[in-house]
Amino acid sequence: RDGHAIPHPQLEIRQQATLHGPLIREHTMLQSFNARTQEPFGSSIAPTSAAELEAAIQAADLAFDTWQASDGATRAKLLNALAEAIEHDREKLVELADTETGLGPVRLNGELDRTAFQLRRFATLAETGGAFAFTDDPAVAGAPPAGHPHMMRVRVPLGPVAMFSASNFPFAFSVLGGDTASALAAGCSVVVKAHSGHLHTSQRVFEQSQHAIAKLGLPKGLLQMVQGAGNDVGVNLIKHPRIAAGAFTGSTRGGAALRDAARARVRPIPFYGELGSINPVVATPAALKAGGDALVQTLAGSITLGCGQFCTNPGLLVLQRSAESTEFVNHLVEALKTQKPHAMLTKAMRQSLDHGTAAQLAAGAKALLHTPVAEINPNPYLAEVDAATFMAQHALQEEVFGPATLVVWTDSVEQTLDVLHTVGGSLTVTLWGAEQESADAKRLVRGSTAIAGRVLFAGVPTGVAVTAAQQHGGPWPSSTEPMTTSVGDAALDRFLRPVCLQDMPAWLHKRQGQPC
Repeated sequence: RDGHAIPHPQLEIRQQATLHGPLIREHTMLQSFNARTQEPFGSSIAPTSAAELEAAIQAADLAFDTWQASDGATRAKLLNALAEAIEHDREKLVELADTETGLGPVRLNGELDRTAFQLRRFATLAETGGAFAFTDDPAVAGAPPAGHPHMMRVRVPLGPVAMFSASNFPFAFSVLGGDTASALAAGCSVVVKAHSGHLHTSQRVFEQSQHAIAKLGLPKGLLQMVQGAGNDVGVNLIKHPRIAAGAFTGSTRGGAALRDAARARVRPIPFYGELGSINPVVATPAALKAGGDALVQTLAGSITLGCGQFCTNPGLLVLQRSAESTEFVNHLVEALKTQKPHAMLTKAMRQSLDHGTAAQLAAGAKALLHTPVAEINPNPYLAEVDAATFMAQHALQEEVFGPATLVVWTDSVEQTLDVLHTVGGSLTVTLWGAEQESADAKRLVRGSTAIAGRVLFAGVPTGVAVTAAQQHGGPWPSSTEPMTTSVGDAALDRFLRPVCLQDMPAWLHKRQGQPC
């Protein structure tokens, strides 16, 4: 799902020494491409050198020294100003993003709105004290264990955060996306690794951000950005001793490599990666019959929405064998035939889709809808396989990023649960048919919650609301830290570390959880 670890084949490279980690391969220039035509777009951009990377991290570290002690009102002013900045530049930003991603102005305007909403929501959280939550435990006289001194549990910002942008959300999971917004609200500075799939969009968002920061008289090091087509810049960023945490949205392979680099440091740091997910949809025969054609059309739309380039794309449809299930799948095939997905984000992603579907067919899946084309606009893909084969073949359990779904046929609730157990970890599970309490419904709910961060009982998994109760993260391989979320209010918690203050002086107690 990301391009962080995939250098573009047209880029020549040469090596340059760096102070930290392995050598950085310095690409001659970075080139953006028109997503629809794959023609070069705009002027080339110089990649970040080792010296520039070092300077960006040092600036972020210097800015953190004062930002960590900022109050909620100051953080809110910054986040609100960043929201206003991208809204003011909406027309040009959407134009650039549409060319580089092919996602269309309607989708991109909605995504920009969401990005501004996220920034303002975290501004509100900071201003109302969400970043400064504390537990005050007054002293109790007497000997332990009942007696104890005055203690206050507070939370302090971690430090400069390395944020890795996603390919499929050029605004909402990019330079000013949820990771950046939540880190700034927590009191951390941010160094963004921009995605090579939308170079000019990222550069313009960053420039607008810098203008907003300067107008407020805040240090420009609060938000820094680096660029590079390969994985060298990213690895050196996450390994730098001044970086205190990492946040990533992308492929399992890329995320795992960065996670390993974060853990291999002399002082390991937390790495919050949102990775691959196949998002099973489990449906009972009764639910399919009741949903009828409306459910067919809804699922077909979800499979192809955004050309299937969502981390919550329904990549697995788990059905018990029945006449109702067979009829539903037949209608789904016909509905998918009418869908016309737009161009994929990059040529590499288009090739990856073909590789993934071919791997499924080679592993025993039977194609129900498979009409390969050479264009960057793919056709929808649907295949089927029995549960035993699915559980035996690892290739069938891999995420296929794009408008592709695999139907897995089961013979019982027990086998359905076995399939879910085989999946192991997913951002979502959608469970249709649990409206009435029963032993089977309880078992399916338990099986779904065991592997997913979010369980839906109606609708489809595409679409992740920015709310207080949202959980966007699940067991491996969907994320590296299943106890955390990259979307919603709780995303703030990732960048705050608990500290107990015992018998603190009065002036420190009066700060009520705000770092000094």
